[in-house]
Amino acid sequence: MSKPVTKVALLTAGGLAPCLSSAVGGLIERYSELAPDVEIIGYLGGYKGLLKGESIRVTPEVRAKAGILHRHGGSPLGNSRVKLTNVADCVKRGLVKEGVNPLHAAAEQLTRDGVTILHTIGGDDTNTTAADLAKYLATNNYALTVVGLPKTIDNDVFPIRQSLGAWTAAEEGAKYFENVVNEQSANPRMLIVHEVMGRNCGWLTAATAKAYRDRLALTAFLPEFNLDRHHKDIDAVYIPELTIDLQAEAARLKKALDRKDSVNIFVSEGACVAEIVKEMESRGETVERDAFGHVKLDKVNVGNWFSKQFAKLIGAEKTLVQKSGYFARAAAANVEDLRLIKSMVDLAVDAGLRGEGGVIGHDEDRNNVLRPIEFPRIKGGKPFDTSVAWFDELLKGLGQPRGLVAAVAH
Repeated sequence: MSKPVTKVALLTAGGLAPCLSSAVGGLIERYSELAPDVEIIGYLGGYKGLLKGESIRVTPEVRAKAGILHRHGGSPLGNSRVKLTNVADCVKRGLVKEGVNPLHAAAEQLTRDGVTILHTIGGDDTNTTAADLAKYLATNNYALTVVGLPKTIDNDVFPIRQSLGAWTAAEEGAKYFENVVNEQSANPRMLIVHEVMGRNCGWLTAATAKAYRDRLALTAFLPEFNLDRHHKDIDAVYIPELTIDLQAEAARLKKALDRKDSVNIFVSEGACVAEIVKEMESRGETVERDAFGHVKLDKVNVGNWFSKQFAKLIGAEKTLVQKSGYFARAAAANVEDLRLIKSMVDLAVDAGLRGEGGVIGHDEDRNNVLRPIEFPRIKGGKPFDTSVAWFDELLKGLGQPRGLVAAVAH
């Protein structure tokens, strides 16, 4: 039996992914179908907007045009990175006053706004924060249901099989490199490093490399006039789940450089981060971290580190580091993701209306059934399963030794 609903609230948080706008649009459309009289608001800037009480109303005009949101990237509501249990950070940023518990402030704001269902759309940080909020609400007898949607291009949320936006990000990253790779023709002995997002998980880098090579296989070339596929192919893929023997890889890549005058590498932004941070701290440098305690990867600059390591070892005359992350994550959802968004959104609304909280996803621990997964079971940092057949085929196609793959701890 459905619970009485007075108001629904939506918020998007964390980094962008090619699903946020579409998920917001889908939620509006589904509520308009099942509960057309329910009021809907969107908090601006994620949990920041919730704490500050900043929201916008979904008007009849917005309901009628909500389908437009499926064609856009980014988020119409805006995002922020706020951890409600990091009191000091919330106080420092002026989101709550000294002595105020951000979880209490959020609960009270939801109560003042009359919200009975809150939909959070975000990655592991967003949904672990949603879990903290849901627990606080339940413990303190607030009559409110929290239903999350899993957004992260890293595809690294336990125990969710596929997160929203990841398929699109891989496709967009492949498109991005289709132009960047042409720089190999601008200089002799060229090393190109394509840095792809992925802090702890190499899924996106691997999937982007696969998508790129799949597209490359459909491309016509003119080898009779020095336009060969091998000039544009990938020579290595480095991800956090790999152990890398730099000397051995340098010897392999030098042969490729000698043979075709260029080398192209795909690397996750989280590959070898521990080693790089250790190097930085040994030099007395302070490594910046965000509110969630994560190392700020733009300060570590993994792609640049790899380019410097290999440039000397393989004898590259010129190096180029390009990052596809912001390009890929800001895209509108592709067809595959739109189908996934639709299925998850429909279940999210159904769960909200019956008062069942959790994060919507295909539960890997429950036979991949699409269901509201209990908040305490949600966590980030799920490693990419390097034993999947398509990744094995990718490495074989690159001539990259399988022996470099380390055991994945599940």
